[in-house]
Amino acid sequence: MSETLTPVSIYVGSSTGVSVGANPFGKDIANVGLFKAIAKYSAHPGQLNFLNLGTLDQATLSSQIFPGETPCRNLGSVSIFNQDLIAESGCLLRGSADIADLAWKRRGKGDRSYSIAGLVHTLAPPAIRQYISHCLTSPIQPWDALICTSLSVKQGLEQMFGELGQFIADRAGATAPVLPMPHLPVIPLGVDVPAIEGRIKSAGGRDGARAGLGIAEDEILVLWLGRLSFYEKARPTPMFQAVESAANKSGKRIRFVMAGWFPNAGVDRPLYEEAARVHAPSVRVEFADGNNSDVVSRYWAGSDIFLSLVDNIQETFGITPVEAMAAGIPVVLSDWDGYRSTVRDGVDGIHIPTMLPPAGDGNLMAERNVLGLDNYLQYVSNVGQHTAVNVDAAAAAISALASDPELRARMGHAGQVRARERFDWPVIVSELDFLWDDLAE
Repeated sequence: MSETLTPVSIYVGSSTGVSVGANPFGKDIANVGLFKAIAKYSAHPGQLNFLNLGTLDQATLSSQIFPGETPCRNLGSVSIFNQDLIAESGCLLRGSADIADLAWKRRGKGDRSYSIAGLVHTLAPPAIRQYISHCLTSPIQPWDALICTSLSVKQGLEQMFGELGQFIADRAGATAPVLPMPHLPVIPLGVDVPAIEGRIKSAGGRDGARAGLGIAEDEILVLWLGRLSFYEKARPTPMFQAVESAANKSGKRIRFVMAGWFPNAGVDRPLYEEAARVHAPSVRVEFADGNNSDVVSRYWAGSDIFLSLVDNIQETFGITPVEAMAAGIPVVLSDWDGYRSTVRDGVDGIHIPTMLPPAGDGNLMAERNVLGLDNYLQYVSNVGQHTAVNVDAAAAAISALASDPELRARMGHAGQVRARERFDWPVIVSELDFLWDDLAE
């Protein structure tokens, strides 16, 4: 391998590069953060190449990875058809689970010419499950990898590969599956902890941010951040009910801000507003622009509690609770999938019991989706509607934190330390550096 290249190249596919645009999905934001972090923090020297269809301008690429900054590393824009360069680098990374087509493409150079790594952001969409299943019917090798962002992702992949492998073996008349599987390392997504701390400082700290937002000293500010989509993220009703009950229990003035973006604001925002009036009549509920970084910075600085009662099967990691920890805010969140791998119950925040629908009901929902009776969004929305978040437990958690500033400070500090030690990008990139070397070996 040449010393002029990093041991990983990144496939972005699109001719427009890595721009996330307006109202972005979390996975797109996470990918840009990951690519920038590799460029900044990888211990391996050399140029970091971005593979694309051959039409991505290098200057555009640099401005997308390092907006408003001078790149700290040479970034190359290279055609995906340059197999020699990928082999010289050693590993090709794609920010999705779709790696089977890249494995077929690699055959022309040789299965051992380089490794391929994909990143699994979610398991729920049918297309993702198809990408994963194709790994068993394509020339994917044990020196390839599907990076699991949480333990729940790895467990899901192991079950899928095990059952599908057994089915293929049975169909072929074999006694046991012998298909090669990709490596399944658990490496979480990261956050830029110093950047979040810097944004809080630039917002004037807690006092300056709260003054700018018009929040009284005796008010408890509860924050949600993310897409405001009841069918893709979380139904807001349990959160409205929980903050209302917490206000009554604690006797505190609570303000609940949902910072984010509506996929269909004209239709969805009135529904959220109506639900807030019905379920949280004594709480001041506001909606803020989650795409405005200055607004978000002020809320990171001025919030007392972060609330995320996700009930959607798409949430296999969840970046916003980690950002909240980096901001020093205690977290109240559903006991759910990847959330369990980030926030420690009773240490950085409080897990709220969350129950899935009975197996029979879940099977029926899945079958309706498979048969085309419900589209994918209807399917995940149905599952979310049948997922029960314990509102009383959430209200008790919010009330306890609202009433105890020392508890808030202790959990917020613990979360901040954990964010630095476990989820800061240099920590994550060091694990990725080890992965590239391990796959090469």
